[in-house]
Amino acid sequence: MSDALSTQIHLAARPDGWPTPDDFRTVRCELAPLAAGEVRVKNEFLSVDPYMRGRMNDVRSYVPPYALGETIQGGAIGRIVASAADGFAVGDAVLHQHGWSDLVQADAATFRVVPETPGVPLSLRLHVLGMTGLTAYVGLTAIAQLREGDTVFVSGAAGAVGTAVGQIARLLGAGRVIGSAGSAEKVALLTGKYGFDAAFNYRDGDVRGQLAQAAPNGIDVFFDNVGGDHLEAALDAFADGGRAALCGAISGYNSETAVPGPDNLANIITRGLKLEGFTIGNHLGHAPEFQARMAQWLAAGEIAYDETIVDGIERTVDAFLDMMRGANTGKMLVRV
Repeated sequence: MSDALSTQIHLAARPDGWPTPDDFRTVRCELAPLAAGEVRVKNEFLSVDPYMRGRMNDVRSYVPPYALGETIQGGAIGRIVASAADGFAVGDAVLHQHGWSDLVQADAATFRVVPETPGVPLSLRLHVLGMTGLTAYVGLTAIAQLREGDTVFVSGAAGAVGTAVGQIARLLGAGRVIGSAGSAEKVALLTGKYGFDAAFNYRDGDVRGQLAQAAPNGIDVFFDNVGGDHLEAALDAFADGGRAALCGAISGYNSETAVPGPDNLANIITRGLKLEGFTIGNHLGHAPEFQARMAQWLAAGEIAYDETIVDGIERTVDAFLDMMRGANTGKMLVRV
């Protein structure tokens, strides 16, 4: 058998509502001999993320939709096993966006060699030290313009981005940090391991009431990963001049009908609120600043993280579907 046999997960059909395993196909193919300037990489970890659901739809968005019959693209990290490119050596750890496969081959320019630090797992490059952490940092600083003493509310706070947001907010001087999560166990994790001042289980219902109880004096900053009833709750809870960084709206990603808008949008006017949506690809200039600060926080033991790891390329779709249903705590990864 060839040592250049790649197992890839392709999009077979565009999901209608919640994705199912039938929307994906596992394909095995033999890679061509290396061309000049190419590298071959054996992946160690793959990322599965909420934004991927949006790319499965054939609609206008900030990135092109996934093509049917092609590999699902996204973050991954692995090691070079063969190289025909200067500056890329066998054994180097590399980040890339080639996505869901165990072995990938492409132009070396589409890979980035990353330094390795003793005691720091490579997987962290796909969350705390990577785009996940950068998303949290940019949302708080560049978008919501966090100020010392602010009360911050994070929706979907037990996920990879949410746990990073809460901790970074605290390190940047927030006065109070509140989070929502989908189970009592995750609520306890937020107020314990992650240092949130308060948290509540949105599955208990009445998100507005629970947020009002957790933030009796209102909120100044809202970092939204959920949308829907969480956005409505934040609009009710905002103090005058509040700011929202709108990162995701996972509550509506799999809806088969139009999702109703908030019933209290007038609060944006009467309270002078600022709501700004963002995607991290437009803010990569903040990466050097973020990476320097995050490296210091990690070295000082000031950042905690969780990983939910699923083993095997053949279970990538299972990991994705579980993540979409909130089965993960922290970052959901596939260990290849």
